[in-house]
Amino acid sequence: MKYALVTGGSGEIGQAICQRLAEDGHHVIVHANQNLDRAEMLARQITETGGSAEAMQFDLTDFEQTSSQLSQLTQKHSIQILVHNAGIHQDAPLAGMTKTQWDDVVNVSLHGFYNVTQPILLPMMKTRWGRVIAMSSIAGITGNRGQANYAAAKAGLSGACKSLSIELASRGITANVVSPGIIKTAMSEDSFPAEKIRQLVPMQRAGEASEVASLVSFLASDEAAYISGQVISINGGMV
Repeated sequence: MKYALVTGGSGEIGQAICQRLAEDGHHVIVHANQNLDRAEMLARQITETGGSAEAMQFDLTDFEQTSSQLSQLTQKHSIQILVHNAGIHQDAPLAGMTKTQWDDVVNVSLHGFYNVTQPILLPMMKTRWGRVIAMSSIAGITGNRGQANYAAAKAGLSGACKSLSIELASRGITANVVSPGIIKTAMSEDSFPAEKIRQLVPMQRAGEASEVASLVSFLASDEAAYISGQVISINGGMV
């Protein structure tokens, strides 16, 4: 049984990823920052249906706190699958964007990637098997109006994972980026009515969180051992 850490595991896409990795036979660590109750509920649901899971809370933007929590965890078990799914939106045109709005988004997605990945790499390398998967966005590829902060943070993950894939290739560890388009969640349903989706998406529908989870599941498997340093879009043909 491999240990899989999913940051932002209490969100809708994070939940789908956690459930799928548990179905694949992994022990899933459901990370949350503010929504610990939801993470604990998900861990219980996974356990009650025959899977293995636990919830963990720490602030990804705080390196010392994150490192301390993960150090305690990796003393017992190496984390061999990391899915960095945590991210936030604080949208505004750059001309009117505050420094706080810029920093908050970059801190969670990009600095958070460093904070959660760096402490677990040496233990992972010792096992000579690992999967690092960063969740990006179509905005990190094409940009998006009012999301310069979000697009910059998500694009940064691509460069980080491409570099990491080269550094860790000889240790049996892959690093890839999954870049979803419009995925059906409570948040996206408010922003993307059906008519707008038909205009934007060649497949004329939003993706399902389970479809994103299936892609993550494959990248986390033995079958994906020769796939690394890639940015893989899942967006119904948008780009």
